[in-house]
Amino acid sequence: MAIVSIKTQQVTFYDGDGWILRAPVSTGTKGRETPAGVFAVLEKDVDHHSSLYDDASMPHMQRLTWNGIALHGGPLPGYAASHGCVRMPFGFAEKLFDKTRIGMRVIISPDDAAPVEFSHAALFMPNSEAVAAAPARAEKLAREAAEAAMTADETKKAAAASARETASLRASLRKLETLKTRADAELAHAEKALAAAKTDQAKAHAEDLRLKASTKAAEAGTQLDTARTDAKSKLDAAAGATDAAKAAEKRKADAAKAASEAKLALEPVSVYISRATQKLYVRRNTHKPWADGGEVFDSTIEVPVTIRNPDKPIGTHVFTAMARNGAGLRWAAVTIDHGDDAKAALDRITIPQDVLDRIAPTALPRSSIIVSDEPLSHETNYRTEFVAVLNNRPQGGFVTRRPTAAVASGNSWGDVFDFFGNNQGNTRQRGSRYDRQEQQGWWW
Repeated sequence: MAIVSIKTQQVTFYDGDGWILRAPVSTGTKGRETPAGVFAVLEKDVDHHSSLYDDASMPHMQRLTWNGIALHGGPLPGYAASHGCVRMPFGFAEKLFDKTRIGMRVIISPDDAAPVEFSHAALFMPNSEAVAAAPARAEKLAREAAEAAMTADETKKAAAASARETASLRASLRKLETLKTRADAELAHAEKALAAAKTDQAKAHAEDLRLKASTKAAEAGTQLDTARTDAKSKLDAAAGATDAAKAAEKRKADAAKAASEAKLALEPVSVYISRATQKLYVRRNTHKPWADGGEVFDSTIEVPVTIRNPDKPIGTHVFTAMARNGAGLRWAAVTIDHGDDAKAALDRITIPQDVLDRIAPTALPRSSIIVSDEPLSHETNYRTEFVAVLNNRPQGGFVTRRPTAAVASGNSWGDVFDFFGNNQGNTRQRGSRYDRQEQQGWWW
């Protein structure tokens, strides 16, 4: 997890034990302010060039929105000077690049913010047996989905072959039905002529025609009945093949859905609860690459949620499962926009039980619950996790996307933040895992 402070122009990275890296940054200048809010890394490009600003170099870019907001290496003049992105020291951005992953939480706070240890009954409590069984279950359901897809394909081909075979048979039946209809019409006409005949000669002639028409109609009926009897088994088989194909297709869809959900259960889950929309949204990374960049996020769960006193501000709070804690999870809370405090915010929310049943048993570290007054930003789409911006803060980095004059290069912050070399007095030890000396190892 990364937290950017616009106020102090610095970024801090955290693992499950506390902060591990910190560096100065340069956020958006006036009129092009970096939007404050909740983001996640969507795409990474080691040698990115801007499509908006004269092909400007944005080395070690880690995209936060598809509208151009990103973390990347850049010059740090000692103040906010970017077009909306978050510039980091070049060397810091380079060494950081391979240690992050798609989906890493990035919080951009207008003021200083830091995670604090937090517990609450509303936070996910995984089932250790479900977590342990999840990988094997995902493999099993994936195999079943593959088998169901193969069966559906085979039954579809069989139904198509049966349909082709019966097509000529149906055409023959239609021809015989037409002949029978004509023969019946000729018989009816002959019977009318016989009834209308006045003379013996006319009656004899009409009777002869009636007998011939009757014989013809009887033969047509016999041929049609025989053909229908002969065709019945084949037509029934074709209908059965069609029904089997439909049933197999449904089993395929059901198996694919079950396999997808089982695979998603292996991923951290992110939940967004919006007071503005009174809805709960769930997103998980499918890791399916998209042709235009990034990866596709699953967003199949979107349900109404109950928030007590819905007209009262609730603030913006990010609850993150930082690490395992025995059979459960250890959570931390970050607040970047005050309404209620974090506990009071969760106290007001009732998450639907069916949603909890689907996602809580297999919740993993890096799972999160975001509670906010804000609706999801228009930047949220199928290639993003959640993008939520604070609408009471400037968003010029979204609104104005034009180049400005070049800013000073270099890093006027000095070496105080040299975390890849010698620490220059930036360690703090006050007893909390979130406020301590630099740690070895990474957690994302």
